[in-house]
Amino acid sequence: MYFLKTKYVLASHILPMSEEILKNWIEDTYGSPEKLAQVLDFGIEMLFYLEENTFEKREVQDVVSAIRGIAIKLRN
Repeated sequence: MYFLKTKYVLASHILPMSEEILKNWIEDTYGSPEKLAQVLDFGIEMLFYLEENTFEKREVQDVVSAIRGIAIKLRN
């Protein structure tokens, strides 16, 4: 269920943004795509320290995959 909510948030807030709006938001908020990618990488590392039984393993993997995909896209 958590993943579905996360997927909805990503779809409703990030995907409708034009590339220019997203670029401006990243630069205004983080300074550069690389800096945002570093923050996302840190978030991935944090997920390794979750307590057991907090989320289903598949939910965590789905979120990690989404974050990794964004980080990779930002670096391209």
